[in-house]
Order: sequence, then structure tokens, then C-alpha cells
Amino acid sequence: MRSVGTVLALVVLATVVSTFARRWRIPAPSLLVVAGLAVALLPGTPEIRISPEIIGLVVLPPLLYASAEDMPWRELRAVWKPVGILAIGLVLASAAAVGAVAALVTPLSWQMALVLGAVLASTDPVAVTALGRRLALPPRVQVLVQAESLFNDATSLVLVRVAAGIAVASAAANWGAAGSEFLVLAGGGTVIGAAVGGVITLIRRRTEDPVLETVIALVTPYAAYLLAEAAHTSGVTSCVVAGVVLGGRGDRLTNARIRLQLHAVYGTVVFLLESVVFSLIGLALPSQVRALADGDRSWPFYALAVAATLVAVRLLWLAPLSAVVQRKGGIGRPNWRVPVVLTWAGTRGVMPLAAALSIPEIAGNGTPLAGRPLVLVLTTAVVVVTLVVQGFTLAPVVRASGIALEPAHTAREEAQARSRLADAGLARLEELAELEVVPDVVLDRLRRGLTARLEDARDRLTESEGTDGVATESADRVYRQLRRDLIAVETVELQSLYDAHRISDTTRRRLQRALDLEEARLTDA
Repeated sequence: MRSVGTVLALVVLATVVSTFARRWRIPAPSLLVVAGLAVALLPGTPEIRISPEIIGLVVLPPLLYASAEDMPWRELRAVWKPVGILAIGLVLASAAAVGAVAALVTPLSWQMALVLGAVLASTDPVAVTALGRRLALPPRVQVLVQAESLFNDATSLVLVRVAAGIAVASAAANWGAAGSEFLVLAGGGTVIGAAVGGVITLIRRRTEDPVLETVIALVTPYAAYLLAEAAHTSGVTSCVVAGVVLGGRGDRLTNARIRLQLHAVYGTVVFLLESVVFSLIGLALPSQVRALADGDRSWPFYALAVAATLVAVRLLWLAPLSAVVQRKGGIGRPNWRVPVVLTWAGTRGVMPLAAALSIPEIAGNGTPLAGRPLVLVLTTAVVVVTLVVQGFTLAPVVRASGIALEPAHTAREEAQARSRLADAGLARLEELAELEVVPDVVLDRLRRGLTARLEDARDRLTESEGTDGVATESADRVYRQLRRDLIAVETVELQSLYDAHRISDTTRRRLQRALDLEEARLTDA
């Protein structure tokens, strides 16, 4: 990008479009891509060239880390087998199918067609996570889609390196070396990511400064990424593993005020980075098209053929896998709705674009690498097609499938959990009352509050709680201390409900945030 002014203008554009997308309840990535295309086609718009270093080093680590941190351990353990099959088998199948189709219908050589297949073989965690936030998918389906997109990148990156090496050197493929490279990339990235997560866990357990906690949280993904890349392993895998490790322990590492601050800061960072990167995808396509040779002007047809191939291969792979999983789960008649939703949720995004930008520009003989401009255009075009077509239609497909959780189900689950939390608080309060060391006015105030919350949860009404003033400042201080004690009891009960599979991770996070907000208000009072 040419100037700081262009960057600032891009940030403003992306922020405005994302804000309207949230207000209109439409997928922000899809609208951002469309807006980027529209702006790029305006007369006088400066040419946008995306640097692979900016995407790979600045943008990807925090977005990958944030996506992985939201991954619930319980659901991830339940779907690790199908995730492994998709992360390796489906990536290989997609790369082979796209490579074959590209070699047949495009002017690319078979080597560059294989590069294109490797680049587009994996789904994108940033796009999948951004689109999935709006959908009320069952927890395991949501985790399966998200985990696949996070863990299939190591396979795809190895394929890209092997295919690019073949194209640059015009040599035969060494699949034995490719297998060893995959083990080094994925295994090394996993070890380094787990080590970073363990070290950061020890540090955060001994830190109570909100500013320092925020800095540590922002630096963690970059540390995981850079250490892995310096060791010639997968920085992407390292970021993902570090995020999963820390995400499963986040509620136990910090207090309520720090959790709220981290949530706000990271939410802002993710919002800005996602907004900018999806706008860049749309902005970059016209300039890439202008760099094509005259013989490549049928690129829209090529892009549609490749996109259709990706969808078809994904459906053909997921349908039998879903049937096997459902039969093992005791379902006699397999449900076709799940593989259809999983297929349509497999969008491409930032990762394929970063992989395409990393392709060398010069061949082994010193000449420009033939076909690279077309590979870059087709990659960006397929990303745009999947984000726009699948992004705008994913919600209707999920609704038509009938697998989405009904709002009433979510509300009922949350109300039941709130009732259990209030019961736990009341039980603890009665224990304190028997000790007769707490003023009656404080006990009455706490009891009224918990009783009101219990009735509100059971009746699902929006009653306001009645509160009486406390006579003295000391009584108010005792009230705040005891209420924090009860919040700690409710937090333990909330975790017990989650561990017992009584509530989903979404409900647990929502209620934990409510408890954190209340505890923060008590601390500030």
C-alpha cells in the first residue's frame, strides 16, 4: 500500500461497512468484500497491492489466536477424529480435484494447476469464524467447522510448498520429503504452541495488573507465530495450539475486571483486522485482473469452475463421513442436512490469499514464473465467490436445514442455568445465616436479590429487583464482600453445569460474562 493515508482510509471504510453490516444483520465479511470491489472499480482509486508479510505476520496471528481461544475443549475432544480426517483427507482430495480441473479448463500448466489446488484446498478459519458468529448451530457442528478450518492449514501449507517447489524447479514431486515436512511443520508447531501456552499460563497466574495482562494477551499470538517460524515449523499451527490451550483456562487465570478488559480490547482488535483484511480482498482483485495476459481473460469462467469443484468435492467427502458418524451415534437413518450445512460453511478467505501471495515470482531458470498472475487472480476470485455467494446464503441454508438451535431452546437453557446459580447462592447464604456473624439487613438484601433472580429465571420475566438502602457504610461494605463470595459460589456451580454437559459453551460464556460484570460493579462501588 502506498501511503499511511491509504491505510487510514481503508480502516475508516472497513469500520463503516462493518458497522452497517452489524446493524443490518448481514455477514460482515461478505459485505466488506463487495464494498472493497465497488471502491476498487471507482475512477481514481489507487492500486492496492497486498504484501504477504503484512497478511502473514501482522493480520493472521491475532485472528487465528482469537478463533482458537473461543474453541471449547469439551466439544473439540468429541470431534477430533472427524476433524483429523477432514484436515488431511479432504485437503488432499480438494487439492487433487482442483488441480485436475484447472489443468483441463485453464491455460495453466499441470504444475501451476497443482499449486492452485494446494492454495485453495483448506477452508479459512478467519472467514469461518466471522460467518459462524451469526448462526445458532449445534455446538458440535459449530466446533467441527471451526476446528477443521483451524487445523487443516498445516496440510495445505505443506502442499503449497511442495507444489511451488515443483513449479519453480520443474522437478518431480518428492512425496516422502513432503510427508516428513508435514510432520515437522505440524508437529513442531504443535509443540511450540503448547509450550508458549504453558509459559503464558504460568505468567498470567502471577499477574494482576490489567495493563500488563492486556499486553501479554496481545503479544502471545505473535510470540507463538514468530518462535515457530524461526524454528522452521508452522506458525499458524503454533498460534492455533496456543489459543486452544489458553482459551480452555482463560476463566481461571484472571479476575473479572481483567477478563472484561481483555474481552473489550481483543474484540476491538479482531473487529478492525477482520474489517480491513476482507476489504483488501475485494480491493485487490481488479488490480490483479489488470496484470493478466490477454489469453487469460476467461478467468471468471475458470473461477466458477474451481469454486464449483470445491463445493462438489466437499459434499462428496462429507456425506459418507457424516453418515458413518451418525450411524455410530445410534442414528438409524442418516440426516442429509448436516453434510449440506457443513459443505456450505466451508468458505475460503485470508489463508488461501496469503498462501497464493507467498508463491515465488521467479522460476528456477531466472524467468518470471509462468501462470503466477492467473493463480493469484483465481485464488482471489474464488475467495470472493465463496464469501459472497456462500456468505450471504449460509444463514438461509442453516434455517432451511432445521438443525439450528431455536431461540426458545437457548433461552430455556440459560434460564435453567440461572436458576441453578441462584439456588447455589441461596444455599451458601443460608450457611452464612446459621453462623449469625452477618448483619440481618445484609442477609435480607442478598436474599431478596437472589430470590428475585430465581423468580426471574423460572418465570422468564423482566421484573426489576427491589433494593433497599443499607443503613451504614460498613453494612454496605459487608454486603459487597458477601455478594462477591456468592458470585464465586455461582461461578463454581456454572463450571459444574458445563462439566456435566448440562449447558453449552455459549451459555457458559454468556453467564460468566454477566457474573464478571456484576463483580466488577461491586469492586468499583
